[in-house]
Amino acid sequence: MAGLRHGRPEPKDRHPYFRPAAANSYNHGGKHARMATASITRCVDRGKPSMARLRGLGGVTFHHAGAFWFGVVAVTVGVIAHLPMYLMGRNIGYRLVGMPMDTPMTIGMAAIVVGLLASLYGLYPRSAEVTARAASLIRISALDDAPLSLTHVGLLLAMALAVMIDIMKPTALAFVMPGMTLEYGLKSPLNPGGSIPVAYVALSGIVGTVLGSFLWGWLGDRIGRRASILYAGIGFIATSICGAMPDFSWNLVMCFIMGMAVGGMLPICYALLAEAIPARHRGWLMILIGADIAGAYILTSWLATALVPTYSWRILWLIGMPTGVVFILLNIWIPESPRFLLAIGREDEARSVMARYGARIVDGTQSETAVEAKVNNRWSELVSPGFLRPTLVVGCLALGSGLVLFGFNLWIPTNLRKLGFTEADAILRNAALIGFPLTFLVAWLYGFWSSRKTIILLSSLTAASLFGFVAAGDAVVQNRWLLYILLVVPIWGISSVVAVLSVYSSEIYPTRIRAHGTGFAAGASKMGGVAIIALVVFGIAAPSISTIAFIGAVPMTFAVLLTALYGVETRKRILEEITAEELARAG
Repeated sequence: MAGLRHGRPEPKDRHPYFRPAAANSYNHGGKHARMATASITRCVDRGKPSMARLRGLGGVTFHHAGAFWFGVVAVTVGVIAHLPMYLMGRNIGYRLVGMPMDTPMTIGMAAIVVGLLASLYGLYPRSAEVTARAASLIRISALDDAPLSLTHVGLLLAMALAVMIDIMKPTALAFVMPGMTLEYGLKSPLNPGGSIPVAYVALSGIVGTVLGSFLWGWLGDRIGRRASILYAGIGFIATSICGAMPDFSWNLVMCFIMGMAVGGMLPICYALLAEAIPARHRGWLMILIGADIAGAYILTSWLATALVPTYSWRILWLIGMPTGVVFILLNIWIPESPRFLLAIGREDEARSVMARYGARIVDGTQSETAVEAKVNNRWSELVSPGFLRPTLVVGCLALGSGLVLFGFNLWIPTNLRKLGFTEADAILRNAALIGFPLTFLVAWLYGFWSSRKTIILLSSLTAASLFGFVAAGDAVVQNRWLLYILLVVPIWGISSVVAVLSVYSSEIYPTRIRAHGTGFAAGASKMGGVAIIALVVFGIAAPSISTIAFIGAVPMTFAVLLTALYGVETRKRILEEITAEELARAG
């Protein structure tokens, strides 16, 4: 149909930055071919210093390859040095409480710290590359016109597995705490006579994830999306030693570091996907990737049921080592974001990645990325006039989802056991399985109906279910069917809300601060967890079903109102168009 392409208006109907050149395809015998050739020559000349960089692992750029690989080896050796301590407890149910830390463990911890620093140094770019502001003439919208290719499929599969591995870490916390309570004699509803609240474990981990979310948001816009994912894999390997720590205080320290390692991985994954997947497919595909949040809950529930009775709660932490190795290997199928490469002036690499995605590389007469030319790579941009309203929406939605995910969902296994449900893990697994198919409906709604209205609908359903728990109170356990119905929405529904939040926050911020924005969304959601767990630690709020449900329901209700007022529609829209609209609204 004339004037339409893939159901969207032609560029002439878009923001001025998206008006095409009179002739923007390669004409090998004419003026435009010479312009394109000159553009390539300029970008290669700009990139000459980068020739000293080494590449490996499927194209990851190592600025100091020796330091990076030294760090990987040091971390791996440090983790292996902890395994004998765990195996020493095999004849006593893997209970390590009271055992002294031996010399190999101490040396191993030092090796891990040195290895993490060395690996980061190996990935860290030169300052000139980070601050580059080259206004490329490449039509970045060509990525959105490209058909889905095998490269897209490989990226999606790799990221789906990466998201599942990442989310399994905080999810496992709910299944670790009952066993940790018994081994260390911690205070909880299962052991009210304990002296130290078990909530300290959750608090240390969640504080780590808050800091990690902001750290990863900064790293993602500094060293790149792909390098951040690679570094997270190293962090996963390092923090698996939490399963071998005999002393409770060291468990708190390692849970904090583990939280930092996993805190921002999910938003970085979404930032990369948003910048690579064509606009007409972006929404629904990314929501399906987010379904791995529910999948991770199902898998972690199954692992807890199958492994914990034999190998104790510690095994749920130790499996971080092999999953971290898988995480690193996934980088082979994860190209760097071409939008990020253009933003830091690595135009030659951006062209190469775009070609892998099947995009028709075309030069225009005006830069499409110029729409964000005045956007600075700093946190304050999130509350600048152009992005304040979207940030309010994201912040409230993140806070509410965090209060549910790290409050209601975290304490529900313990609360159900307290009320007499000995097979609480199986009940939660079944509730997640019941709700899992509905994720496909959410993906369709977000991608083909409305992103904004989908957020409103999911938030409303979650708030309604939580108010149902408030009304029913502890008596809800007397009706198994009612319990299942009410559990499906918080367990499945909040996973969908988190997935939608991650997708939405990756769409409404420009490339220069996209990782900052997704990191803020992740950090704000974890702040909700910090707040509710701190209330429990200091005894201000008892961890009952009705109390925690109410605390989560209130901000979810406010999130509905803010989204209705200030939410931006992102369905099938090119990222630069969304940025242009937000900046235009701010005048």
